[in-house]
Amino acid sequence: MISEKHKSLVPFLAILAGVLIGCILLILTNKNPIILFQELLKGLIGFDMARGKIIQLRYIGELLVATMPMVLTGLAVAFAYRTGLFNIGAEGQVIMGSLLTLFVATQIKLPTLLHIPLALVAGAIGGALWGLIPGLLKAYFNILEVVVGIMLNYVALYVSNYFVVNMEGYKNLTSPNVLQTASLRVPWLSKLFGGSRMHLGIFVVILAVIAYWFIIEKTTYGYNLRATGHNKDGSEYAGLKVNRNIVSSMMISGAFAGLAGSMLTLGTFGNVLTLTSFGNVGYDGIAVALVGNLTGLGVALAGLLFGLLGVTKPMLQMRGIPEEIGSIIAALIVFFVASQKMLPMIINWYNRRKEQKLVVETKGGDS
Repeated sequence: MISEKHKSLVPFLAILAGVLIGCILLILTNKNPIILFQELLKGLIGFDMARGKIIQLRYIGELLVATMPMVLTGLAVAFAYRTGLFNIGAEGQVIMGSLLTLFVATQIKLPTLLHIPLALVAGAIGGALWGLIPGLLKAYFNILEVVVGIMLNYVALYVSNYFVVNMEGYKNLTSPNVLQTASLRVPWLSKLFGGSRMHLGIFVVILAVIAYWFIIEKTTYGYNLRATGHNKDGSEYAGLKVNRNIVSSMMISGAFAGLAGSMLTLGTFGNVLTLTSFGNVGYDGIAVALVGNLTGLGVALAGLLFGLLGVTKPMLQMRGIPEEIGSIIAALIVFFVASQKMLPMIINWYNRRKEQKLVVETKGGDS
């Protein structure tokens, strides 16, 4: 078995292996892998190595903007998984959170100090209610939350499109912009980060990571959730309210995803688009949670990694590197992290082969 100490190294080794294979692919296609590192460095700290320019905070701001929703959907998937549930419906919860946020941010007029919190709460409620459905069906009818979640993703997509198209002010596939009193964008923060789309949502994300850690690790409720995920039958025998834990876990998970929708609506875009396919923010959360090892800090760092790979794609394209290399590296990282369970099997197989060989050699020597 892999020790806990070695398990914590798996994500780092997976990242190293993913980047290494990505570089090999670039070399095989006659591309310069140094460009990949230059653009990753530019996206991470804003330093343009190719031109020798000093750090540009705009790149850092855009990186954080891309990271925020990924961290929140990563927390959503991780929270459900700690209770033994797979919330593949985070994509739909993001959409519904975004839709309810849009309604509050465009149809209700309030002072900024009330409008922003109310819009954020609306997003969390939208995601929580969408997470409630698979939670109830799983708890009381034992219907797989994966199947329900996938179906609800499509329902959410078309429900959102219907309401957005029929909103007053709908134009060019977009909803009306959120009112200024509800916007997370503030001039001083954008200016601080070089004119980027950086917004106040960063503080919401930090609070969400802390809340995740506190609930899961420091409360009796979090212990009950983890116990339910570890052994459902044993928890039920011990007197825990398993069904209630399942439902509440999916609702809290959905609330995290709904807040990701709020970040997109109030901060990143300022409106909602009608989409023919998913934006994949919720699905990206699965990879973020996996690479982050289901911990609050791990999810935050994994979200930063996947955000970096995302913002680097267009910069790579401009320098003659196919932007798909970012997706390939991300997929390889997820593959290697997911393969960690195979490692003990390989080690055990190797040890058995070694023991068998030793036995054969010993018998041969005795004869």
